Amino acid sequence: MPIKKILVVDDSPTERHFLSEILTKNGFEVFTAESGEEAVTKSKQVLPDLILMDVVMPGLNGFQATRSITREETTKHIPVIMCTSKGQETDKIWGLRQGAKDYVVKPVNQDELLQKIASLG
Repeated sequence: MPIKKILVVDDSPTERHFLSEILTKNGFEVFTAESGEEAVTKSKQVLPDLILMDVVMPGLNGFQATRSITREETTKHIPVIMCTSKGQETDKIWGLRQGAKDYVVKPVNQDELLQKIASLG
């Protein structure tokens, strides 16, 4: 299934803007959420084809939000790519254990990100 709608989840307005710019320029329809809680709600409303999830956020963190989304009946089919500054191998393993399909470390490399999205599409 081709990926068209992407939900970008990050508490940083700068990161949300940066990722949205890359994705919009490459023809994706972008939705944003500022928190894990908002990500869980929006994933049910928008039913995006992919979610880019930050980890470090106040309240529900990205690991918790990913776990919730990937275990919820209505959203479990949506792939999640963790998109975070947490670059330790243990973070990566934990993210994948929560249900994420892939893991990208910030600062995001545009070509790498687009390649990962294409491989899921």
